[in-house]
Amino acid sequence: MPAPFSVEVPTALEYFAALVADDGSLSLTEAAVSLALDEHPVLDTQSVLAEIDALARTLERRIPRDAVPVQQLRLLNRYFFHDLGFAGNINDYYASDNSYLHEVLRTRRGIPISLAVIYIELASQIGLKARGVAFPGHFLVKVKMPQGEVVIDPFTGQSLSRDELDERLAPYKRRQGLLGEFDMPLGLFLQSATPREVLARMLRNLKEIHRSAEDWPRLLAVQQRLVVLLPSEWDERRDRGLAQAELGVYDAAADDLDAYVTHSPQAQDRRAIAERAAELRAQGRPSLH
Repeated sequence: MPAPFSVEVPTALEYFAALVADDGSLSLTEAAVSLALDEHPVLDTQSVLAEIDALARTLERRIPRDAVPVQQLRLLNRYFFHDLGFAGNINDYYASDNSYLHEVLRTRRGIPISLAVIYIELASQIGLKARGVAFPGHFLVKVKMPQGEVVIDPFTGQSLSRDELDERLAPYKRRQGLLGEFDMPLGLFLQSATPREVLARMLRNLKEIHRSAEDWPRLLAVQQRLVVLLPSEWDERRDRGLAQAELGVYDAAADDLDAYVTHSPQAQDRRAIAERAAELRAQGRPSLH
């Protein structure tokens, strides 16, 4: 009798690793949807993607065939912000659900970056060139038009002028000392974010939420994804090690901290992290009786 046919289902982390393995084939929307699988393991990611596709098809039917890009953009904005009612979640801004696209679709509320991912996907499906912008403190979207670029705040739906962008940027410039001879042009802050950079920012938002709550299991799940996404960012390896240490996974924690020390020779915390790794190694060894 032949052995029963079986298919090994990848874990949530393996699925994410496959999605982000290559920049050329990285689907931002699918990878962003998959971030919720740690918290919602039975989520059907393909049905979430199908829901977004259905919204795009409805939008397509509303756009005349001869519509020029500025008309397409106007109809997209009306559909997204007015008809569908997407907006910023001002009442519960720091809830982790604001980073999970299936929840943002359900509630029509999110934070700038999660709203931006859905907006960019709809824009691309109707032929507009929209990109995310990792603007300091507040993620934005820019849409390429024949006359130039339109910058939109996905939290409010507002189109932002250069003066408004400069005004938003001023506090950041003051904090960073980017004034006078050290000033930097606005254009440097409006460069397109790559899909990998968008995902990293989404994960770091979740990282901050879980770290503030000292929710170590959830923090470790996020750190696992950040290490997969950014394998040469040794700060993320260090932070994964520190999360593992909180959970008592001492040997794996020490391995991560040692890797950080090895690859970060100029880090200011290098000595402290090396000492912490040695402590964890000692804790991980069985005591002799």
